[in-house]
Amino acid sequence: MLAMLRKPEGATVAQIAKATGWQAHTVRGFFAGLKKRQGIAVQAAERVRQVGPSKEGAKGSYTVYRAAEAG
Repeated sequence: MLAMLRKPEGATVAQIAKATGWQAHTVRGFFAGLKKRQGIAVQAAERVRQVGPSKEGAKGSYTVYRAAEAG
């Protein structure tokens, strides 16, 4: 998982969940634990918002995350 987050292109929650077999909420909880226990911050590097006809958020919106050492 850390290798995925340290890549220049980062990784989405969906990509990490697929690789680990975890649920999305478990992946996000792991992100929080990384900072608390390991000093590794997971930052939102890019947010891609898909919009539907009503300009509401649509399925397919995602955020790309990257790992960075907490300072």
